[in-house]
Amino acid sequence: MADEVEEAIRGVWDQDLAEPLDSEGSDTEMERGIVQVQQHSAQHRAKMWKIALNVSGKGDSLSSWDGVLDLPEQTLIHHRSQQLIVPEHLLQPGAELATPAQTLLGLQLPRSDLYNCFYAFMNKYIPRDCVANGRPFHLYRLLLQYHEPELCSFLDTKKITPDSYAINWLGSLFSSHCLPDVTQAMWDFYLQQADPFLVFFLMLIILVNAKESILAQEGDSKEDIIKMLESSPSLLEAEDIEDLFLLAQYYQSKTPLSFRKMNQNLFGSSLVALKEEDTDLSQALCMPVSVPEILQANQQDGVRFFVVDCRPAEQYNSGHLSTAFHLDSDLMLQNPSEFALSVKSLLEAQKQSLESGSIASGEHLCFMGSGREEEDMYMNMVLAHFLQKNKEYVSIAKGGFMALQKHLVDMNVEGLDSSYIHWIVSTSGSHSSLSSADGESLSSSADGKGVKSLVNKMTFALKSKSVNVKEKMISFIENTSTPVERHVSSSDRVGKAYRGVKPVFSIADEEEYDTDEIDSSSMSDDDRKEIVNIQTWMNKPDVKHRIPCNEVKETGHMFPSHLLITATHMYCLREIASRRGFAYIQSRQALNSVVKITSKKKHPELITFKFGSNSSAGGEITAVERYLIPNAGDATKVIKQQIMKVLDALESS
Repeated sequence: MADEVEEAIRGVWDQDLAEPLDSEGSDTEMERGIVQVQQHSAQHRAKMWKIALNVSGKGDSLSSWDGVLDLPEQTLIHHRSQQLIVPEHLLQPGAELATPAQTLLGLQLPRSDLYNCFYAFMNKYIPRDCVANGRPFHLYRLLLQYHEPELCSFLDTKKITPDSYAINWLGSLFSSHCLPDVTQAMWDFYLQQADPFLVFFLMLIILVNAKESILAQEGDSKEDIIKMLESSPSLLEAEDIEDLFLLAQYYQSKTPLSFRKMNQNLFGSSLVALKEEDTDLSQALCMPVSVPEILQANQQDGVRFFVVDCRPAEQYNSGHLSTAFHLDSDLMLQNPSEFALSVKSLLEAQKQSLESGSIASGEHLCFMGSGREEEDMYMNMVLAHFLQKNKEYVSIAKGGFMALQKHLVDMNVEGLDSSYIHWIVSTSGSHSSLSSADGESLSSSADGKGVKSLVNKMTFALKSKSVNVKEKMISFIENTSTPVERHVSSSDRVGKAYRGVKPVFSIADEEEYDTDEIDSSSMSDDDRKEIVNIQTWMNKPDVKHRIPCNEVKETGHMFPSHLLITATHMYCLREIASRRGFAYIQSRQALNSVVKITSKKKHPELITFKFGSNSSAGGEITAVERYLIPNAGDATKVIKQQIMKVLDALESS
């Protein structure tokens, strides 16, 4: 009875398949939907594959060919072609002559259709340069490293390259190792997806499924491991195919689009040569990601990047991607312990950004250098550090910060997306200028050629739109972990006046409220509307003191805030009432610019900071900030001590 029901259902399937296949004018979606049915006759499969390969109704391309190849090897080619169509060869998976042609021969197509299908299949789905040490295998290794760094590292240690076990997988789309029914079921799905890059993800899943077995062969020889790897697809059965493709599509959704966009020329009939800069994937340390994808990724579903800027601190502070976390790669050699703390802070910041849903959040780490090979050597060491720790989802921004600058300028100059200009932010105290990757000022008005002239245009655009830019900028994390000498120099010796003038900290009279001096409220909030995660900033290794307080405006309004004291600066983070755990960077002041600290006799918790320049002839006050600080005595004491350290550093420099 069950057999009769199954037969009846199959008959209905065949009828449903035959109607759209035989009808004219059916749309592509309907035609591709046919391929979803796995059990069907050779005749129906032949029609479906012809539709999927876009050769249905195509003429006989061989009609004018007389069968002569005009080649010295003509006899041998004819002989091997004859061997190919002999049934016993057709039924032997792994046979020397196994090619996609064998699978197509099983459809019993006329010669003209066979040629058209074979040509279309090879052209669209088999990558060019599919040879030992070919580009597709270097690309596949980067994919394996991105998702399975431990497995990739194991194979690298054994000196097992992808071409040593996967060259036949890729060259035959697994028909070299799978039984005919498995290959046909696989191609049904494959042609339905119409995605040539899917083969790389199928190869990845096959290795992922065999991961435990592979790692267990630690003591085996290289040859034995290769043999085991190469035969892995032969274990597949027809009922495994659907799950195989579902997993492949999942991993595909977790892979940057640059993986395919940067390698489109691997497939197709285009004779355009590969760009010289794109040809040597064998030297790529990890998967490259394009700047446009980095900028667009966090605006949509899919892969989201947590960008790590590895340039020196002075370059980062001059200008950086607003959502980038700074990790000074120089620290890896100069100060390993501080580097370890920075890495820990980075991973914690990444975790918290994901939990909070920050615009800067991303599961995928993307490292950005300057774009200059000689300057990015330390960044490459940082990358290697993360890869050695088997950190998945590690990529590098192709072209570095230079490519980012050029792309933003191109977008702005061409008027394609003026909002792109809002992606750059400076933390060096001036938001209106940027520095190039080599530290050279980009604010020159002189016209130049190439990238530099474009960057100059971008700098002008940034200056002219600085207020709007700052209002919209969002900076998840910024660098303050810079050595003292990077912030101050001998020309900044304004602190000596502290030795011969009034004390920095004094108890002022009730009447001395200094309302005639510059209040911080007179400063544009646009200069400070950068949003950061409070806990992340508090946990930064260079933050020496954290002081909860209320910022007091001249109007009497108070705002819950936090003062963070580093070796050289004082930051005020004003809490955002509507976003728990986040704050605006309300102000950033160099400690060597503190002219006076005063408090009220009747309200000792109300502390006033005056900033400016000191000289024997008197100083100019440039800013005044007031805070209501619990335990103000202790707070001002530690701030004064840090100021004295800065002054001592200035005097000794």
